[in-house]
Amino acid sequence: MKSRKSINTQLLLIFIILVVLNALSNRLFFRLDFTADHRYTLSHTTKNILKSLDEPVTITAYFTKELPPSIASVRKDFKDMLVEYANISKGKVAYEFINPNEDQQAEQKAVQAGIRPVLVNIREKDEATQRKVYLGAVIRKGAGSEVIPFIQSGSAMEYDLSSGIKKLSVLNKPVIGYLQGHGESSLAAIPQALGQLNVLYNVENVDLNTPNISLEKYKTIAIVAPKDSFPESHLRLLDDYLAQGGHLYIAMDRVEANLQNGQGKEMTTALEGWLAGKGLLVQPDFVVDASCGSVGVQQQNGFLNFTTNVKFPYLPIIVTFADHPITSGIEQVLLPFASSIQYTGDTSKVFTPIAMTSAKSATQRAPVFFNVNKKWTDADFPMQNIPVGAILQGKIMGDTESAIVLFSDGQFAINGEGQRPKKLSSDNVSLMVNSIDWLSDDTGLIALRTKGVSSRPLDQVDEGRKVLLKWLNFLLPIVLVIIYGIIRMQRKRAIRVRRMEPGNLG
Repeated sequence: MKSRKSINTQLLLIFIILVVLNALSNRLFFRLDFTADHRYTLSHTTKNILKSLDEPVTITAYFTKELPPSIASVRKDFKDMLVEYANISKGKVAYEFINPNEDQQAEQKAVQAGIRPVLVNIREKDEATQRKVYLGAVIRKGAGSEVIPFIQSGSAMEYDLSSGIKKLSVLNKPVIGYLQGHGESSLAAIPQALGQLNVLYNVENVDLNTPNISLEKYKTIAIVAPKDSFPESHLRLLDDYLAQGGHLYIAMDRVEANLQNGQGKEMTTALEGWLAGKGLLVQPDFVVDASCGSVGVQQQNGFLNFTTNVKFPYLPIIVTFADHPITSGIEQVLLPFASSIQYTGDTSKVFTPIAMTSAKSATQRAPVFFNVNKKWTDADFPMQNIPVGAILQGKIMGDTESAIVLFSDGQFAINGEGQRPKKLSSDNVSLMVNSIDWLSDDTGLIALRTKGVSSRPLDQVDEGRKVLLKWLNFLLPIVLVIIYGIIRMQRKRAIRVRRMEPGNLG
């Protein structure tokens, strides 16, 4: 038996060790990241940004306390990330947490800073109540500030923080040219993409009709959904831009669809011929895919009219992507009325498909007549991996390296204008912004935009795997309990056998 003095000494030593470990934990931060996408591991890009800070950065986090566990985890993850930022920057990053719900003055400061509250349903004492919750932060560096108005669970926290710090550190932002004059979408029609691009770039309209125009200042020129014809003089300006090492992002429609009269036809702007001269052939066809979106179809049952969602293969959902920085982290993108892309050029340039259709797809040459009531079968999809997005790199014009990122659908990142612009999925927006980032930016922040919690929708899992996962979730705990019981029973039996041996009696 241990003496009371020995036990007290050991308890004191354990207490001292815990105090020392707690003190060290405030200065050192370490964790193991076993997630598939390494969402809890800071990237080299972030570390480089933090190590190159020339003056202190202060981050004020406005977070409500005493939240439900599902939301409280956001606060914990954000605080853990701030601890890492502070350590890596060697103290250049300082942070504080403020609870705006504690007093009216703190709440007023949060709102004035641009932090927007949200209403969250909370159940307390068998009673459901709504509570105003703050989950945002303000980044300050010198006289400048950036706001993260709302931090969602699973969002790319690292991108929000690192891009905010980087934006405050950049004195002269690169310029992106957004082409106008040929029926392209306006900047007002892409608010989601524009909001992300404005973090690192100045985006401005470009009109090739401007006398003596020079395109040299633009890191990238974006051409989005042109509808009118390009004159030869404008195409020559684009050739000259590429010859100087310029970069082009092109999202164009080769076909157009009218669901009111059920017809789809070819679309020409002269841009398709210009691209064909460089080996990029955008076919005047409609891609159809078994992996697709739906359209609402009006049906009548007696005196009742109702709308039914019907799968429409002309709205392909792209889930097959190349291993490339542009598509890294992107899971699915809706490309309505896309066309197939082929490369017919020589091997002196590098052609890389980055977005392809599924293993069940096909093409239909325009013109086509849409039949929303058609019963599609596997025989309608004899093709696979049809390119709908691609990159061309090399000496496209002249002797200087240049690049073109091309998508055969101009609408996938357009919200629209007017009173009710549509909300796009983050992947649709990221595909456009990542493309322009890859063409224009060398900081590496492109890899952080789509870094977050990946979704794993069950409706994209085949039926056999669904059944396997269901039975695995049901049986695995039972099997583990049985195995534990057998092991424990064997151990107890072994102990009894040893006790029954002659030498162990008495």
